[in-house]
Amino acid sequence: MPSAAALVGGRIRLRPPVEELCENGNLTGRLSSLRRPDDAEEETVNDPAPKVADAAARIQVRKVGVFLGAEVTGVDLSLPLDPATVQAIGAAHAQYEVLVFPDQKISAADLMRFGRYFGELTVHPFSTNAAENAELIVYDNREGNPPAATDIWHTDETFREVPPMGTMLCSKIIPALGGDTVFASMTAAYDSLSDRMQQFISGLEAVHDFKPFKELFSQSEAGRRKLRHYEELYPPVTHPVVRVHPVTGRKAIFVNPQFTLYIKGMEERESRALLDTLFRVTSVLEHHYRHRWQPDMVVFWDNRSAQHSAVHDYYPQRRKMDRVTIKGDGRPVGPGAPADPAELRKFKMPPITAFEGSRAARQHDRG
Repeated sequence: MPSAAALVGGRIRLRPPVEELCENGNLTGRLSSLRRPDDAEEETVNDPAPKVADAAARIQVRKVGVFLGAEVTGVDLSLPLDPATVQAIGAAHAQYEVLVFPDQKISAADLMRFGRYFGELTVHPFSTNAAENAELIVYDNREGNPPAATDIWHTDETFREVPPMGTMLCSKIIPALGGDTVFASMTAAYDSLSDRMQQFISGLEAVHDFKPFKELFSQSEAGRRKLRHYEELYPPVTHPVVRVHPVTGRKAIFVNPQFTLYIKGMEERESRALLDTLFRVTSVLEHHYRHRWQPDMVVFWDNRSAQHSAVHDYYPQRRKMDRVTIKGDGRPVGPGAPADPAELRKFKMPPITAFEGSRAARQHDRG
């Protein structure tokens, strides 16, 4: 993403860094330092048009989770945003991994405009997209239309060669109880590993595929023909097991039980054991932020460093959400050269039990 200076002709600079905005441990940050240096002492009382920096200065960022999650207020997503505000939101997004924007009465067009500030919107090849906007996905779950298998921990669309950088979800109709979304910081998950395990997995690569969606195709000849078409469009892809965030430089685990098939260069038993260990780390509650939805909320999460799982306890109550997904900003990059898979034998791996009997385990076994 271009810097604020690039966006407004070199006249805006973001200072201090987002992580320095939390003062005295009160978990509240105000982006009040976004000002044009040459206009720092100007009076604005008689200026009917607010300065670009003034708009960004109204944004407030308040942490809502220990390792990830922040609430952003002072911005109206129903209106176009100035470059400094976009820059401030982008910086907070990379830092906190999940941003919550409450009280946003916006249209689908507003959501799409907000998403495009951060990149091109993608078209999901396997979801039911809105008829009028291919980039918009509408989840309208109610009795007779149960939710899809989004309760499995995952990062969106890692079956792509360049996975999305972020996803935005806007709540339209919320059940009286249930329907939360849980997010996991994969940077915190990586940081929790021993130094030796970090060193070992940092050179590995894993294969990802759109396997969960293959069940959508019928077994008829037409269905098999259509499936072959998508297999040609989206062949299995390889991503590093540990990804370096392109903005923060932090390392994050980049495998997930929904789309990751196996780790390259390992026997199946070894691959399953290591993946099982990493999936267990994803499930550690201390790494989570559980988001409780209210109507008219927008949540913008970072697919480069966070995973999520939808909680389906609300069904058959109605839950309607709008979603847009933002194209990735480059292929995932790992921190180092590939490691020797034989090094795995020096670790005592636990049995594969983390997802035993679960949908994730059955899904993996069908591969």
